[in-house]
Amino acid sequence: MSSTVVSSLYVVCSDAAGIAGNIFAFVLFLSPIPTFRRIIRNESTEMFSGMPYIYALLNCLICLWYGMPLVSPGIILVATVNSIGAIFQLIYISVFVVYGEKPMKLKMLGLLISVFATFVSIVFVSMRFLDSPSRQLFIGYLSVASLISMFASPLIRIKLVIKTRCVEYMPFSLSLATFLMSLAFFVYGMFKHDAFIYVPNGIGTGLGTLQLALYAYFNDASQEELKHPLIDP
Repeated sequence: MSSTVVSSLYVVCSDAAGIAGNIFAFVLFLSPIPTFRRIIRNESTEMFSGMPYIYALLNCLICLWYGMPLVSPGIILVATVNSIGAIFQLIYISVFVVYGEKPMKLKMLGLLISVFATFVSIVFVSMRFLDSPSRQLFIGYLSVASLISMFASPLIRIKLVIKTRCVEYMPFSLSLATFLMSLAFFVYGMFKHDAFIYVPNGIGTGLGTLQLALYAYFNDASQEELKHPLIDP
């Protein structure tokens, strides 16, 4: 097999992994829709918090900048997935601004301005004071720190499932999509030889695997309990 064929196959596999990661991420971005349907239907944010969407927006913007050719040439699929993610987070935050009480509106608007101010500052510093290799390192470390901070949510779900021995708080579809997205981008990062992609997504793959294992274990345990009568005859 010629080196040209091997190189072409390598590129195809790399792009396939990146595209798969984009698809699975899109599924994750859609997952909060039932919550926002309820908010719009009731015209109230009730007790829902908008903070996860603020954090997610900042994470998407940082990772979007890391995937841009000005920072990291050749990984445009990282930029595409995070640009889509940023749009979804903006829509979700807008719902909180529209339907929240006045204190909630002001809080969300203030945080939104802070997120964009932080992002603009990061872009300015990286372009004004850093050369290309230093820029990639600076934004890469920021993206890894941001991605790892996003793992707090699955860790909380894992702790809750172990404590309650119930998988109600950890939907199977969400756990599966998280695992597949992390695995796809882990493979994509390995193909691209980019530790800033494969390290955090390797951690995400491990957490996704743990969630699926816990789901299988506690779901089977629940089914086994249902087989036994609550009161012995």
